[in-house]
Amino acid sequence: MITIIGPTASGKTTLAAHLAASFIVEGQPAEIISGDSRQVYRGMDIGTGKDLCDYEVTLPNTQHPSPNTLKIPYHLIDICDPGEKYNIFEFQQDFLKAYEDITSRGALPILCGGSGLYVESVIREYHLSPVPKNEELREELSHKSMAELTAILMDLKEKNNSDMHNKTDVDSPQRAIRAIEIEAYNLEHKTEDRYFPPIETTIIGVDIPRDERRRKISTRLKNRVDEGMVDEIKRILDSGVSAEDLIYYGLEYKYVTEYVIGKRSYENMLKELEIAIHQFAKRQMTWFRGMERRGCKINWIDAMLPMEEKVKLIRESLPSPSPREGSSPLTPSRGSD
Repeated sequence: MITIIGPTASGKTTLAAHLAASFIVEGQPAEIISGDSRQVYRGMDIGTGKDLCDYEVTLPNTQHPSPNTLKIPYHLIDICDPGEKYNIFEFQQDFLKAYEDITSRGALPILCGGSGLYVESVIREYHLSPVPKNEELREELSHKSMAELTAILMDLKEKNNSDMHNKTDVDSPQRAIRAIEIEAYNLEHKTEDRYFPPIETTIIGVDIPRDERRRKISTRLKNRVDEGMVDEIKRILDSGVSAEDLIYYGLEYKYVTEYVIGKRSYENMLKELEIAIHQFAKRQMTWFRGMERRGCKINWIDAMLPMEEKVKLIRESLPSPSPREGSSPLTPSRGSD
């Protein structure tokens, strides 16, 4: 398997699609598994950046018979409804089904995403169990401040010797309470039977300069607003999904929902959302650096290179039947924060 990670607006999905296409035109089928925690929801398209056109790659006539647009198969997008609370355990199970389906047909799986916890859970074989709701615990925690919840979570993580639920992953009281619920459950239940099979993968990190990342985030946010992101969220609310549930999903769905229900002005919504997305991208890079510290070798590639060159470098860095020591053209160093 090949894994492609990177912060928001780094171009990782487009890169994954072009990489897949490079295999397909040679007769090796390849399919993409999304590692995005929000693109699983149907109808949440603009706010999650579910640009399905990224999975369509235009090829020269010399490489592929007409038509020249190659549609790359993808998985784990649009698999549940808004309002549901999709979690990491469900992702692991869905990932494994997709992975086994792809490999059973002789195709190459390419995992692509910016949700570090989800991606790491399959790369490092987190042994997880489904964790039921604990209404009594939720009620007990509901009156605590974010600082108090964070302290409780960190204490449980230390007792569990857990890599899950870094501070960067828990950005609201709802998420903190759920994280505490999971850690508390795991503390009381043995892990021997929680099996997840080891999967060999080459990890490619898309390294985009911070200033360029910030520019692309700002431009993309403006484009999403122009494309109807506010109307999309109004439609989801009108369909019966509660404001509380949408706010739970964070970022675009939090800030735009708060604008729609009258908690923010339009100008404040845009300003604070842009700041939040920049902060989120920085947290993503913090997570990826943490993955390196936890033993994941990430081969960083310059996002500013031409697409053809990026694909070529990745292909040259992949293991071969007779690998040459030190032959990888990519750099296993940390990306830009």
